[in-house]
Amino acid sequence: MKIKRILVPVDFSAHSLQALDYAVELSKPFKASLMLIHVIEPIYYTVPDFAGGAAGALAGVLDEQRRAAKEQLLRLEQRYAQRRVRLRALLQTGMAYQAIADTAKQLRVDLIVMATHGRTGLTHLLMGSVAERVVRAASCPVLTLRSSSKTRRAVARKRPAARSRAR
Repeated sequence: MKIKRILVPVDFSAHSLQALDYAVELSKPFKASLMLIHVIEPIYYTVPDFAGGAAGALAGVLDEQRRAAKEQLLRLEQRYAQRRVRLRALLQTGMAYQAIADTAKQLRVDLIVMATHGRTGLTHLLMGSVAERVVRAASCPVLTLRSSSKTRRAVARKRPAARSRAR
């Protein structure tokens, strides 16, 4: 199997940056090019906005998200350039899974390497899994990586402790 192009979706979480590190190492023996993609999902609201104030405020939020994402992508490019790793960063807007799958097809990517946050239960039901949807929608293989136990423990420490129920 030849791997020439690897697409790595990043949301700037520790999990996605671990997947990026993994993709960097994976690309070396193949001399594959690496492309990062960050997708900004549109903001939907259901309240009628007769005065137009909310729409303007939401446009400002979207602009700020784009600006911040561009800065973070540039920092990643610079950080990896210091390690002599060339990355091409892309910024898209849309449904994350669809933008990732469409970009992979458009760029003729050979492999997508991405993190899965391992959501379960109600959180998975409500939020879904971008990784799961990418696997279903992508026209190329998708390598999903769960976070290391070290990272999962660090994330768990940041969450508020669950209260035990009295029986």
